Amino acid sequence: MQHFDPLAAHAYLQARPEAVLVDCRTEIEFLYVGHPVGAEHVAWQEVPDWEIDPAFSNKVKQLVGGDLTRPVLLICRSGQRSVNAGEALEATGFASVFNVTEGFEGPLDDQFHRGAMGGWRFHGLPWQQS
Repeated sequence: MQHFDPLAAHAYLQARPEAVLVDCRTEIEFLYVGHPVGAEHVAWQEVPDWEIDPAFSNKVKQLVGGDLTRPVLLICRSGQRSVNAGEALEATGFASVFNVTEGFEGPLDDQFHRGAMGGWRFHGLPWQQS
């Protein structure tokens, strides 16, 4: 798995239109916190139990039309869940998996808030909220 910071991930997506950005956060995070414009939502885990979706890899496989060579970029809140999701994709045969470091919201600051030190939104990249 390769790792891109949000700016490099955005540039890669612009240069490679066949690449897919998968937001693997929960549905609530995706809808209410916001998400990158054009991101597809496939949750790695979901509330209330936070159990890993055993069908995650199959759902992403459907998303890429079965083409396991198609580049898949994964983003979560801070770049941690997306690593686990990426490892699962690689274990099922995906050849080009990229983790977006910093995620959508970035790391915690000294006040335990996100969004002030990094992340997709922090860098002013295109995003939307439902």
